[in-house]
Amino acid sequence: MCAHVRYDNNKKLDAALKISRLKIRNFRGIRRADLLFPDHVVLIGDNNTGKSTVLDSIDLVLGPDRLNRRAPIDEHDFFQGRYLPGAAIYATTTAASAPPEEGTTEPSDNEGEPVAQAEREPPQGTGLEPADDPPQICVEVTITDLSSEQSAHFKDYVEWWNTEGGQLYTDASVQGVDADTVVEALRVTFIGQYVAEEDDFEGRTYFARSLKESDNPQPFSRRDKQYCGFLYLRGLRTGRRALSLEHGSLLDVILRLKEIRPRLWETTIGGLAEFDVASDPDLGISGVLESINAALNKYVPKEWGVKPHLRVSALTRDHLRNVITAFIATGEGSHSAPFYRQGTGTINMLVLAMLSQIAEDRQNVIFAMEEPETAIPPYAQKRIVHELRKLSAQSIFTSHSPYVLEEFELHETVVLARASDGELSQAPIALPNSVKHKRYRQEFRTRFCEGLLSRRVLVAEGAVEASAFPAVARRLAELAPAKYSSLEALGICTIDAGSQTRIPDLGGFYRSLGKTVYGLCDKQSAADQAKITANVDELFMHSEKGIEDLVLKNTTTAALDRFAGLVDWPQHLNDQYPNPKEDVEAALNDYFRWSKGSWGIADFLSQCTEEEIPEWLRDCCVRLRQLAQPVVEEPPSVGK
Repeated sequence: MCAHVRYDNNKKLDAALKISRLKIRNFRGIRRADLLFPDHVVLIGDNNTGKSTVLDSIDLVLGPDRLNRRAPIDEHDFFQGRYLPGAAIYATTTAASAPPEEGTTEPSDNEGEPVAQAEREPPQGTGLEPADDPPQICVEVTITDLSSEQSAHFKDYVEWWNTEGGQLYTDASVQGVDADTVVEALRVTFIGQYVAEEDDFEGRTYFARSLKESDNPQPFSRRDKQYCGFLYLRGLRTGRRALSLEHGSLLDVILRLKEIRPRLWETTIGGLAEFDVASDPDLGISGVLESINAALNKYVPKEWGVKPHLRVSALTRDHLRNVITAFIATGEGSHSAPFYRQGTGTINMLVLAMLSQIAEDRQNVIFAMEEPETAIPPYAQKRIVHELRKLSAQSIFTSHSPYVLEEFELHETVVLARASDGELSQAPIALPNSVKHKRYRQEFRTRFCEGLLSRRVLVAEGAVEASAFPAVARRLAELAPAKYSSLEALGICTIDAGSQTRIPDLGGFYRSLGKTVYGLCDKQSAADQAKITANVDELFMHSEKGIEDLVLKNTTTAALDRFAGLVDWPQHLNDQYPNPKEDVEAALNDYFRWSKGSWGIADFLSQCTEEEIPEWLRDCCVRLRQLAQPVVEEPPSVGK
């Protein structure tokens, strides 16, 4: 875990600072991103979208301990791993990235600032275009709502931010900064690159304004970063270091806040230096050491080194930081164990308790946390989110938990999507007219959450289709894995629209968030079909009036008879069909319609062979696999 907080005094800062904008160029899987953040935000999207990379990029800029590493970046931190001069650093090009016309000046963004090499778009062309300069990683963070203390400290580099437009205020009119919508801002930029002369990587952080206005860019020092309290809690690594004394751990931060520092190391080192391990002759080790000492005296003078003995550690501060950790009693009795050997849920709650300690010292903190739901029950997830929001000036979360996501308002939920060329985009959640906010809240866990977290969404007409289609895809994947895939393996989630009339609105809703959307329904009128088709990427519509008819008319009698013998028939149908196999199609038709809410069709399809599953369903599964996993043709070899 990395913990970065301002800890030089206990004064209450008078403003709630926050990160308002984040710009990323050429960092890991992100070629380009320009994100705007509200006061509190949860970043969502499918796995490998770039959520963790976004938090890591902020850590590059604001994390005081990050730059203490020998090299804060390496080969794999560059987009596509391309860091050498002349390397092709962009996967694809588009017409929008055409080179500037003759006579134009250096490329610039919408605020008139020079664009760093990593930010420049490649010239239009085909394939990979070489870069003229060494590729750079560039990350720029815009911090707004500075306190009076921060404003005084950064006075030479303070700029102005228009909260309405979400951009820097660059108007020549000085009076404009007096508007309520214009606040003080500070921009900080990290630049990392490979240095051929050193055969190594370097990364430095600067005041962004000095990069533009000075021939001698001013570094944004570790001391400066401490004025921008940033606490980054990485998922899965949070607990291991929380109660250790390693640099940047939560316990280290708390000790600095409380100024418990002057005699900690000296007292500990002094005590350990006086403790001679295994000095008792009965243990047998001291005799061995004495024989070694006698042998040394035969060959070397005493100034070379004599009297070997055992000590607890290397007796240095850095070594002690790595080996000292908190122990916690477990169960009854006095036995205790290292805190990181406790249950993951217990560790995470310990972290929350320590965060509250930091907040009590009145720090103006930005909390960033990955997946607070890890090993935590739903009620505790909600409490963590609630507490961190209350304790911090700004909280930034990533999560896959509906219990976490429903704690955030629509404007606080940012959906991320990353294109194949590395362009990371954000989309707000704008509900369609047919979906009222109350319905969204009520049905969030059952109808909306899974779709928000997926890349691909299959919007099914009703509950029967929503349960049956994943089941049949899973069954076919088991029977013929070379031909079919389950929807889960294809990254497709299935959403129950509730009726065919709701498919267009839900399809348009998910498409507006950058999702690939498929529709699934019964036979529709031409007008309704056109409306659905316009709001999905591909429509799967069969020719029957209901999925029950599709299944019954296109399976085999053997499959129906077999399933009829497996069914636990309800009493009213048992009375009506004392021997279901005598009229198996009619009996199962009534059973399927009775069991709409209890997976009747899904259970039937799950026990079918490939030939017994209707051909239309099989064709749909093949087509979905083609869409989600297109076959990439190899380019022809040179000379052929």
